[in-house]
Amino acid sequence: MIYINQLRNNIKQVAENLKQRGFELDVKTFEQLETERKTIQTKTEQLQAERNANAKAIGQAKTKGEDIQPLLEKVEHLGDELKVSEDKFRDIQEQLHQFLAAIPNVLDDSVPNGQSEEDNVEIRRWGEPTRFDFEPKDHVDLGERLGLMDFEMAAKLSGARFVVLYGALAKLQRALIQFMLDLHTMEHGYQEVYVPYLVNEASMFGTGQLPKFDNGFKLDFDPAYYLVPTAEVPVTNLVRDVILDVSDLPKKFVCHTACFRSESGSYGKDTRGMLRQHQFEKVEMVQIVKPEESEQILEGLTKNAETVLQKLKLSYRVVALCAGDIGFASAKTYDLEVWLPGQNRYREISSCSNFKDFQARRMKARFRDPKTGKIEYVHTLNGSGLAVGRTLIAIMENYQNKDGSIRIPEALQSYMGIETISV
Repeated sequence: MIYINQLRNNIKQVAENLKQRGFELDVKTFEQLETERKTIQTKTEQLQAERNANAKAIGQAKTKGEDIQPLLEKVEHLGDELKVSEDKFRDIQEQLHQFLAAIPNVLDDSVPNGQSEEDNVEIRRWGEPTRFDFEPKDHVDLGERLGLMDFEMAAKLSGARFVVLYGALAKLQRALIQFMLDLHTMEHGYQEVYVPYLVNEASMFGTGQLPKFDNGFKLDFDPAYYLVPTAEVPVTNLVRDVILDVSDLPKKFVCHTACFRSESGSYGKDTRGMLRQHQFEKVEMVQIVKPEESEQILEGLTKNAETVLQKLKLSYRVVALCAGDIGFASAKTYDLEVWLPGQNRYREISSCSNFKDFQARRMKARFRDPKTGKIEYVHTLNGSGLAVGRTLIAIMENYQNKDGSIRIPEALQSYMGIETISV
């Protein structure tokens, strides 16, 4: 949630920034709400002062033995007026809250302009795209030929956009999860955490999925639960309504969860194979940091994700998302795109984002400096380290042999106990 004073002090500047996203800030509505808030707040404060003055007058009249009945009636009348005014004030505050909740984050000045993924800016590349002396197959053909990847059975069990993995491919997915967790905990200093796969509305609101998020699974419970779209939601909310000590920062968490997306709005996109599933695995990195460090930490967090691909010797590129392609809550995002020979193109495998204080304000996640006693909002960041299913796809397609077998990357061989998956 953006800081309301940004709108009060620089609404034109904020509106221009958000316009880069394609978001039209309703300046007129905000100004109307603000005018009404000021009027009601002033009236409420005046009524409170008048009531307090009359309450004091009652005490003085009692001391003097004067008739206090007229004063009591006046205080009662003021109390009724005050209640009406306070109710109106709470209502306008709630309207302002809802108005702010629907506004995306203000973009960092370094975010490139643009309207779609075509306008994203490449920052760097690592490795060369894999070349073959035969026509490479995609992961669907490879997996089905091995008899270890079954989309028909998944459709029978559940429906479209699911998969069943057997044998060595199921083990490869599990090996990837363990490899990523080991790397981030042992080499990058993250603390592993296990979290629920069901979260409440407060958690979804805290990280910015609600009220705008329309790509998740809401379960029909009372109160409502949501299947996690990403571990970002429960892990970041670990600091909701918490005041941390500055010495506790940065907090670095890594978490593996299944992720659930309804994929609404993606009809017809990536319907073949595992690229866009309703259920998939992901290892997520989350950091809670001091504001002045978040820009530098985004670079480090992105490098942590890159290290996974480098150790697996998978070619990739890093792109800075443009204003029109960036997520609702993010101030700045880098995407890692891995080379997929089956598609002859780079595809997203990780997003690393700095949300600055946007999520923290929604969650009331703060820290106290013991030297000054000052309480400030933390900055939050997260990044996929990595999307496991897409990493599985990348290994299958980049490490395939002409006969359809798949070599195991050296970094995973100790986890797998084999060097090749064969027919």
